[in-house]
Amino acid sequence: MNNNKILFISGKDIESMNLTNEEILNSVEQSLVAQGSSQTVIEPRVHLIPNPSINGHFNILRGYIEPLNVAGVKIVGDYVDNYKKDLPSELALLNLYDPGTGMPLAILDATAITDMRTGALTAIGAKYLARKDSKILGHLGARGTSYWNVILLDSIFNFDEIRVNSRRPESREAFAKLLTEKLGKPVIAVDNSEDCLKGADIMVEATRLIEPEPFLLTRWVAPGTFVVPYGTISAVENDLTDVMDKIIVDDWGQCKGGKFGSLRYHVDSGKLSQETLYAELCEIVTGQKKGRESNDECILFWHRGLSLNDIALGYLIWQKAIAAKIGTELTYR
Repeated sequence: MNNNKILFISGKDIESMNLTNEEILNSVEQSLVAQGSSQTVIEPRVHLIPNPSINGHFNILRGYIEPLNVAGVKIVGDYVDNYKKDLPSELALLNLYDPGTGMPLAILDATAITDMRTGALTAIGAKYLARKDSKILGHLGARGTSYWNVILLDSIFNFDEIRVNSRRPESREAFAKLLTEKLGKPVIAVDNSEDCLKGADIMVEATRLIEPEPFLLTRWVAPGTFVVPYGTISAVENDLTDVMDKIIVDDWGQCKGGKFGSLRYHVDSGKLSQETLYAELCEIVTGQKKGRESNDECILFWHRGLSLNDIALGYLIWQKAIAAKIGTELTYR
């Protein structure tokens, strides 16, 4: 590309690429390998709250991946009430940069990227930490990232039963219908979190709450369960970490600070600390620590969302766009 040009890659451009499940998973897992090999820089996310009276804020994520020779910054709006305006709750842009010169390389609609990389991280966590014979998935929430959670998890486990729940009947019914059509097997919409989660081998909590409220109860966690709570506002009980044999996060630097996150209380109260944390996922992916070691272990994976995952997936899309001559060149200077 001309050094004075930046490639803009729209949501429609990304949709036209029809990325495969394998491409998404491999891209995100490679970013974890780089992280576990100390070949990355991750700056803790920061937030911008424009107006406390509005149920929304911006997250700013920044990182660098040495093997890809690329840096990136993503800004994503997180607005709970966007469904009332027929908008996704999360809208994002990702900028990719040459780390040697600071030259912008590409601007990407990162809304779908955010959804894909979140689903990929959930699925990769399950690949290493859930029981291999997991056959029942219980999923709370029907937000944008939820689709890729289910699609990518099912690509690994081929579940016998998938249950979904969200607070609004219209959203859970539409979500179940979409997944049923996509997966070619029944996905059950249930009207309460107990019927959704109790007895599930893998429990995912991806709710959109304004105030903390327990929808994933500790007593439903049976031996061998894999639990992934990643809502912005907590939907779990305070004693959830007490029943876990292992707690894993995507990056402790991101999880230990800030005001948001499903396990914020657990960090602030000292229940989850550097001492009680078992590992970061990248340590397990790179073999530095073991993942699941028995079928009876209860394991929790909390991911806040890593800039590295966005950047790796954005880099893949950027390279595919160049090869296919997709996107719009913008004059930078």
